[in-house]
Amino acid sequence: MDQISEYWNFLKELVNPESIIRIGGFWFLLFVVFAETGLLIGFFLPGDSLLFTAGLLTAMGTIPIPIFAVTVGVSLAAILGNSIGYAIGKKAGRSIFKREKSFFFKPKHLRTAKEFYDKHGGAAIILGAFLPIIRTFAPVVAGAVELEYKKFVVYNITGAVLWSSIMVMSGYFLGMYIPGVKHYLYIIIISLIVITAIPIFRTVIKQRIKEKRKKKLENEE
Repeated sequence: MDQISEYWNFLKELVNPESIIRIGGFWFLLFVVFAETGLLIGFFLPGDSLLFTAGLLTAMGTIPIPIFAVTVGVSLAAILGNSIGYAIGKKAGRSIFKREKSFFFKPKHLRTAKEFYDKHGGAAIILGAFLPIIRTFAPVVAGAVELEYKKFVVYNITGAVLWSSIMVMSGYFLGMYIPGVKHYLYIIIISLIVITAIPIFRTVIKQRIKEKRKKKLENEE
């Protein structure tokens, strides 16, 4: 029971933005960003809230690094992660959409990203940077459908830089100019999660409606 309790506590700390930074520091922050954007199992890790918290804690001096360096570091980690995701999709090809569910792989997340990608094309890499789950799987989908690599690089860099700059600098400026904002950190994080989750829910609902219509047509035939 003690081991299970320790493991559970570790998982809770792993999804807590403030704990990630306070315990692991700057380099662990970069690793988590890389894992969320580049490893298929990283979809559960905090993204927007982690970057916002990083900016806030930088303003407070908890991260003893210039804000410019934090933003650049996060951008590079995201660019590298997206590139790994693209490579995974490229190597697997379209067969990845037929891959069975496992402990580390959730086909429903990939289908959600595919639905989002079909709607927005390569721009899904940029838009998806601000959306959980899509952020992890959109580069994989881009690789699987063989988006031209030169175009992917442009979308990748643009999305990563915009995402990193907006989220990190938002936290930084709030921390610098609004006294006591840290006391409302959890409220802000929850708000970010809710706001960024809305487009995902919409995509999932549309996908389910589409699947039900398809099954209904097949049954009628």
